[in-house]
Amino acid sequence: MHPLMQQRREVLGALMVRSQMAREEFARRVNLVMPEKQVRFQVQTVGNAYHIVDLVTGKTKAFRWIYKAAVDMASQFEAQAARLAGGAR
Repeated sequence: MHPLMQQRREVLGALMVRSQMAREEFARRVNLVMPEKQVRFQVQTVGNAYHIVDLVTGKTKAFRWIYKAAVDMASQFEAQAARLAGGAR
């Protein structure tokens, strides 16, 4: 990997750690419970479409033209992933 790209990844990693610490500190101060489970599927706007991206693989799993349909599809993918993870134990 190019040294500048590696440096950028390291800086981003450090910022992500600081961001997580800040969210935890905020939650502690206002007595909120931080969710233990991270979201796996995220809806991202790409042009006129909404892509449902798997954050584990970084790949687009599906896309929809209507935002509500994209959010519903992401919820279905989350439920499916939870069922598969529950059955794999």
